[in-house]
Amino acid sequence: MMSFAEKFVETAKWLLPSPFTIAVLLTFLTVLLALVFGNVNNNLTTNLLDIATYWQNGFWSLLTFTIQMMLILVLGYVLALSKPIDKLISSVLQFCNSTASAAFFVSFFTILIALVNWGLGLIFGAIFARKMADKAIEKNLNINYPLIGAAGYCGLMVWHGGLSGSAPVTIASASHPLVDSMGVIPISSTIFSTMNIVVSLCLLIIIPMVFYWLGKRAKHTIIPTSTIQLPSFKEKENLVGAEKLDHLSWLAYLLGGAILFISIWKGLTNENGFLASLSLNYINFTLFGLGLLFNSSFHRFILAFETAIGSSAGIMLQFPLYAGIIGIMKGTGLIEIFSNFFVAHANATTFPVFTFISASIVNVFVPSGGGQWAVQGPIIIDASQKLGLPLYKGVMALAYGDQLTNMLQPFWALPLLGITGLKAKDILPYTLLIMLIGAAIFLLGIILF
Repeated sequence: MMSFAEKFVETAKWLLPSPFTIAVLLTFLTVLLALVFGNVNNNLTTNLLDIATYWQNGFWSLLTFTIQMMLILVLGYVLALSKPIDKLISSVLQFCNSTASAAFFVSFFTILIALVNWGLGLIFGAIFARKMADKAIEKNLNINYPLIGAAGYCGLMVWHGGLSGSAPVTIASASHPLVDSMGVIPISSTIFSTMNIVVSLCLLIIIPMVFYWLGKRAKHTIIPTSTIQLPSFKEKENLVGAEKLDHLSWLAYLLGGAILFISIWKGLTNENGFLASLSLNYINFTLFGLGLLFNSSFHRFILAFETAIGSSAGIMLQFPLYAGIIGIMKGTGLIEIFSNFFVAHANATTFPVFTFISASIVNVFVPSGGGQWAVQGPIIIDASQKLGLPLYKGVMALAYGDQLTNMLQPFWALPLLGITGLKAKDILPYTLLIMLIGAAIFLLGIILF
C-alpha cells in the first residue's frame, strides 16, 4: 500500500505538467479571461489580434529581471561549491552525530544562509545533507537521511523575506517595472520591517527545534548511493603560456577584492543609507566578487559557473511567458478588474490574508518568486492603493505565500534531490509538516503587525 507521501507525489505528477507547460497553459487562460472579462470589443478577430500584440509587446519586457534572477541562483550555486563554504560545512559536521543534531544544524544554517541568498541556501543545504550522509556511512552512524534532506530544503520557505527576495528587492530599485504606479519602497520597509524581522527570527528558532524534535523520534533509513558527482577542482598540471593566468590566485583575489571594495564603498556612501543600495544588480555584483574570492582562481570560478548555469534554465524559459501574461493583463484591463474584485470583498484586515492565501495557491502553479511577483504584483499594488493599505504589507504577504508552498511544490527541490540522491516522496512528509508550522508563523505575523 502506498504511503500518503507516495500518493501525493503520484497525484502531483498526474495533475501538474512541467513548469514551462504550466506557464503556457496560464497564458492561454489569461487570453480566455481577457476575452470574457477584459476591456475588448465585440469583434473576436480584432480582439485576438489586439491580445496577441499585448502579449508580444510584453514578452521581453522582463528581460533584465530574468537575467538578474538567473544570476541570483547561479552565483549562489558558485559560492556553495567554493572552499570556504566546504570548510564551514566540515566544521559544523563535527557536531552532527545523530539524526536530531544533524537535522537541527542543517536546517539552522540552511535558513540562515537562505536569508542571505536563496541560491546559495538551496545548494548549501543539499551539499550539507549529502556530506552528513557520507559521514554516516564512514562512521557507521544510523540516521534518517530523508529528514536531513528535508532540513536542507527548508531554506526555500524563508528566502523571500531575505536579502535576495524577488519582490522586496525589486521594488527597492528606481528602475523596477512598477515604479510609475507605486514608486520605490526601500527594503527598510519590507525585509527589515519589524514584522519581517520577527517572522524571520521565529522561523530561524522554531523550525530547527522542530527538526530536532522529529530527529529524536525518527527511525534510521538506508542511504541511497546515487548522487550527482560534484565538479572536481584539481589544478591542471603542465600549464602552458597564458593558460597560467587562469590558475593565478592573486589575479582572482585582485579582481574579486576590487569588486567587493567598490560594492562596500557604494553602499557606505549612498546618501539614503546602506540599505538603499541593496538592489538586485548590487547583490549580484557583490556575489560575483565573492565568487571570485571564494573560488581563488578564474579556473575554479569558471568551472563552478558552468556547473551551476544549468540550474537557471527554468527561469530563462518561463519568465518571458510571464512577462507576456502581464502584457495581456495590462493591455486588456484585467489588472484593474481583479483589483476591484479584491477591493469589493476585502478590508484592511482581510486583504493581506487573502493575498497570502492566493500567493500560496498560485505558487503551486507558478513555482517562481520572480514570475509570481510579475503576475500578481500589479494586482496587489493596485488593490492596496485603492484600499489605502501600506504597500509593504501586501508585498510581504505575497512573499510569505510564495515561499510557503515551496514545501509542497518540489520544483526547486530538484537540485537538492539530484545532489542527495533522495526522491521527492522521501522528503515530502517532513516538508509538509514544516509548511503547516510556517503557515501559522506567517499568518500570525501578518495579522499581528
